[in-house]
Amino acid sequence: MKKVISAENIGLVLNEIKTAVKPFEVPAVSHFNRSPFHVLFSCILSLRTKDRVTIEASRRLFEAADSCRKLIELDAKELEKLIYPVGFYKTKAKRIKEIAEILEKKGCKVPDSMERLLELPGVGRKTANLVIAEGFGRPAICVDTHVHRISNRIGLIKSKGPFESEMELMKVLPKRCWIEYNKLLVAFGQNICLPVSPFCSRCPIKGLCPRISVKKSR
Repeated sequence: MKKVISAENIGLVLNEIKTAVKPFEVPAVSHFNRSPFHVLFSCILSLRTKDRVTIEASRRLFEAADSCRKLIELDAKELEKLIYPVGFYKTKAKRIKEIAEILEKKGCKVPDSMERLLELPGVGRKTANLVIAEGFGRPAICVDTHVHRISNRIGLIKSKGPFESEMELMKVLPKRCWIEYNKLLVAFGQNICLPVSPFCSRCPIKGLCPRISVKKSR
């Protein structure tokens, strides 16, 4: 009988991945105090931006402003300078100010529900789930490009887009795995299970993985 990755053995699979990614750097948002405030704004900076750039920009931003009031008080040009060269830094600077102004009216308290987080300008399900999981420590599955790609590549789910992946993963992943799933797969996807020509020879789960849609590997 052919071995497969399923809901029954995914815990063991993730343990193998966890061991494999230990030498690699953790995702950008994990470099900071995991308060909802830090997770929210560092995640906004991380969109379409490399982790190293996000880490440095987030550090500069939080050193200059560690509250909604201080973010609001920053001059627009100063804020842009602090977060440059993150992708779309001018748009993100505006978003940061808008969100800070909204949150300041409620004591700078970051919402803890998907519905209320999605009401914030520029916040989508990916960011909202990351805030819930990393910021509040509650089960949530953050689906980014790595999570979507790898979950389908290993045959755990079959989905066409991030939202569908999130819904399917919620069905097959034990809740105890939800919070760490994104972190593990991001590190795995950046260093081993690459989008193009993944390092299958180094993969700890190569004996189970069906390598769906993989045309070339190393």
